[in-house]
Amino acid sequence: MQKTGHRARLFAIRDLTPGGAPAILTRFHQIGSVCCFVHCTNSGIAQNELMVECLPSVLIIDENATRASIIEAGLAAAGHRQVTVINEMHGIAAKIALHEPDVIVIDLENPNRDMLENIFQLSRAVKRPIAMFVDRSDKEAMQSAIDAGVSAYVVDGLRQERVKSILDMAISRFNAFSRLERELEEARGALEQRKVIDQAKGLIMKSRGVDEDTAYKMLRKAAMNGNRKIVDVAESLVMSARLLGDEGK
Repeated sequence: MQKTGHRARLFAIRDLTPGGAPAILTRFHQIGSVCCFVHCTNSGIAQNELMVECLPSVLIIDENATRASIIEAGLAAAGHRQVTVINEMHGIAAKIALHEPDVIVIDLENPNRDMLENIFQLSRAVKRPIAMFVDRSDKEAMQSAIDAGVSAYVVDGLRQERVKSILDMAISRFNAFSRLERELEEARGALEQRKVIDQAKGLIMKSRGVDEDTAYKMLRKAAMNGNRKIVDVAESLVMSARLLGDEGK
């Protein structure tokens, strides 16, 4: 078995080879941008074992042992084996770093404003799916939870039969948000690259007396000759112009 990075919900492909050979099971799952593949050449029982073993590891943070047991029972009923329970809020960040869970479930029976703010700060830092159960809340606290990146914020809804679906929702939302963040970062990067290339073209047009299309072709040729990206050549040209004081003249 090979595991890489975090684990999360699975997508399975089962293929029977000709001649009745054992089934080959390939699994792919993802939290954020980290993926994992698991292969199994056994059938039946081994397949079920893999499905259980590859479920995400969960860290439950709850000062109330009775309420924590409800969450733990809900996860156990869904097949989760890698579950750790912490019954105190002190030093949460260090404990998360120690256990490295894939998903975090936090239950705050009667949270005050300071307690919520500490949890929200934690959510911004850990970059993992977080599901929160609270007995009471208000609009401001709910908005703060969303802004902090809490993946699922559940008010007065701690019931064993709901735990699994809420955990799945937290993972799904986390993945969707992470994907949007990556796409936004890529778009910003592409825009910055375009700006640099446009600056470089402007420098070439002014120094060589050529039009925009010719300037771009010159950039592209220089990149090909140097086995470099166009944006890298453009950045070098813009930087040289800045050092020489030629930019914008």
